[in-house]
Amino acid sequence: MSDAMIRVPAEVRDRLAVIAESRGTSIRALVQEFAESTLTAEERRERAERAREYMAQHFGVRVTDEESAEMGRKIREAFARRQESAA
Repeated sequence: MSDAMIRVPAEVRDRLAVIAESRGTSIRALVQEFAESTLTAEERRERAERAREYMAQHFGVRVTDEESAEMGRKIREAFARRQESAA
């Protein structure tokens, strides 16, 4: 595996160093973990479609685009309320 250099502002590098240290790892491992675990928009769509297909096949439930959007909105609102109450 060859290495590549990623240029970021010093404050970003420092922040990554703090996060990595708090997790007992390196910046390199932290960036690798992020790259491996973060889904692209296309990957999220594919995963959502597989979940819809699974629900239809195994539970007889068909979720429409509108229902999915509404569920997403409710989840985002719940997270926002939780963050506001934690602040």
